Amino acid sequence: MDLATLIGLLGAAVLVGMAVILGTSPEVFMNPTGLLLVVGGSLFVVMAKFTLTQFKFAFKAAARAFKFQLPNTQESIDELVELSKLSRKQGLLVLEGQDVNSPFLAKGLQMLADGFTAEMIQDMMGKERLLTLERNEAGGRVFSALGEVAPSMGMIGTLVGLVQMLANMNDPAMIGPAMAVALLTTLYGAMIANMIANPIADKLWLRMNQEAKMQQLWIDALLAIKGEKNPRVLEQMLTIYLPPERRNRAEDEVDNSRAPGESS
Repeated sequence: MDLATLIGLLGAAVLVGMAVILGTSPEVFMNPTGLLLVVGGSLFVVMAKFTLTQFKFAFKAAARAFKFQLPNTQESIDELVELSKLSRKQGLLVLEGQDVNSPFLAKGLQMLADGFTAEMIQDMMGKERLLTLERNEAGGRVFSALGEVAPSMGMIGTLVGLVQMLANMNDPAMIGPAMAVALLTTLYGAMIANMIANPIADKLWLRMNQEAKMQQLWIDALLAIKGEKNPRVLEQMLTIYLPPERRNRAEDEVDNSRAPGESS
């Protein structure tokens, strides 16, 4: 569970809720007409921008903003180094059926065991990575679009409410409800965009970049194992995927663990 996403969204909702409760009755902020116009209208407009499959997948992908975990980079590097050592001792066939926590990596190891060339591995795994990027990007684009459309629908609701109010100036009983629609639709649009759609979209973009980076790490490792590179060389190659401070520490550990006179 991603606590940052959960705490951030719940914290914002609680603060807005407290402001509503402490200021006046919560019922004042509930307007079915405004909700129907902004929520329903925004969803239909966003649906028109994408295919139905992309639209449905986006809400399924939204779960990745709350619950999504890639392997730790350092742990993954350590795992790949051990797999490299194993393949050098027993051959590439030993990689078949190895228990790894990523279907992407498992597929690559199976290709190594099946004797695919380095060019075929790079081509096929690269295409798999691009397709994963496209699927993840679609979810982020849908929520980004929702973040853009919701305030606009709120403004449309405001204009509808103002027109209704001006058209019924001779009936004081109609002015209040029309003014409520005018103001609350703007509020609903702003809340949907800034408290739901945009944060989820940004988190999905972050997830997409994290997964793409990890998949590239795996591809580099698979090609190095195929090329029978020394496991220590492989480890040093993969440290570039670590943050700078952790990268320097990892490189020092590799140098310190190398036996005197041993070359890379």
